Amino acid sequence: MIQKERIKVLNQEALKKGNYVLYWMQASQRTGCNHALEYAIIKANELIQPLLVFFGITDHFPEANERHYTFMIEGLKEVKDSLEERGIRMMIQHQSPEVGVVRLSKRASLVIVDRGYLRIQRQWREYAAQRMSCPLIQVEGDVVVPIEEVSTKEEYAAATIRSKIHKKLDHYLVPLKQKDPIVDSRSLDVESFSIENIDQALSKLRIDRRVQRVRSFRGGTKEALRHLDIFLEGKLDRYPELRNDPTLDYLSHMSPYLHFGQISPLSIALKVKQAKSPGIEAFLEELIIRRELSMNFVFYNETYDSFDAIPGWAKKTLMAHRKDKKPYLYTAEELEKAATHDPYWNAAQREMVIQGKMHGYMRMYWGKKLLEWGKTPEEAFRIALTLNNKYELDGRDPNGFAGVAWCFGKHDRPWGERPVFGNVRYMNDKGLKRKFDADQYVKMMNQTQ
Repeated sequence: MIQKERIKVLNQEALKKGNYVLYWMQASQRTGCNHALEYAIIKANELIQPLLVFFGITDHFPEANERHYTFMIEGLKEVKDSLEERGIRMMIQHQSPEVGVVRLSKRASLVIVDRGYLRIQRQWREYAAQRMSCPLIQVEGDVVVPIEEVSTKEEYAAATIRSKIHKKLDHYLVPLKQKDPIVDSRSLDVESFSIENIDQALSKLRIDRRVQRVRSFRGGTKEALRHLDIFLEGKLDRYPELRNDPTLDYLSHMSPYLHFGQISPLSIALKVKQAKSPGIEAFLEELIIRRELSMNFVFYNETYDSFDAIPGWAKKTLMAHRKDKKPYLYTAEELEKAATHDPYWNAAQREMVIQGKMHGYMRMYWGKKLLEWGKTPEEAFRIALTLNNKYELDGRDPNGFAGVAWCFGKHDRPWGERPVFGNVRYMNDKGLKRKFDADQYVKMMNQTQ
């Protein structure tokens, strides 16, 4: 079922008599539970036309590097093969997607696109909508409940968005039926950038190569489903009590796959609900409420990637304490090299650099310490976001922007006043040690290669 609330026409052009229907794949890099793809198939079948799927690989996505491109192309290779099995041609081009889609739209009857919330994703869609002579229709499928159906404004915290999402869940938490195209498009004569050999494809891109791929995670829907099955079979039951212990692996590891749209949050939620586990509520709180709060944040707050995004009370208290004596001061270079006095912070930084994914609880501690050790709150915010986006596979993501901002008071409340932090929530290593064996975590990260 594709609810009408997921569908939005982005321009006012009339339907053309073209050679194909075009699906511009960007945020939803998958074939399973992809609302935009299924809507495109429906439209192609109505017109009895072939469906062409387009993906543009730009060299200049903000802050992306070889680590991110490798993971993405691993997933795209799987997408291409999966579409071929359904009789659908996928065309990949080595160019900025908004430029490529406008060119391809000249021969299209209409264009369908999925939805992204970041500034650049919205700019791409606006650019394309203004330059096409056929309809551009956006279909939202990377949240469970469409963002504007939940709220028409930026929400203050999880507490203010939770009931709004829950009121709508039953309407949207339903399976998406998969259709097959009537017309086979595999014979369409279109040139495509080859990704059959991933190393060769990467070598042709003019990208930042300072951060190399990881061995910990491989991109693609099959890998996402493998991690999910492991989580459902052996971890979900104890997720509420053990998720904050980084010495144990009780996380789902869905965030990199969600970031690249290689798995749908709807399909995850439906699988989790079938599990009949005591961990369902806690997990869905993270997957739906917290994740969609971050989508709300980046959609309604134009300054989501800067210190200006944090709430007024947090700015006021941090400014009042900006000249407080700091226990330690580190340069950005020292922090990036995990060269601080704190073995727990260093371990978290190494985990991120080596594995491409830091444990969620340690991310909070990591960000709080950057605030404590930064010359100014603004500099600390900038360093936190830079490191997160550079090394995390799920960096440059609404969850990442919201997570860094949370360390500075976003989506939180004032706490007891203290030096440096003011009324912003504080964390220290004693808190880590109360929750888990922090020294064991350090030992584990020191052994990680």
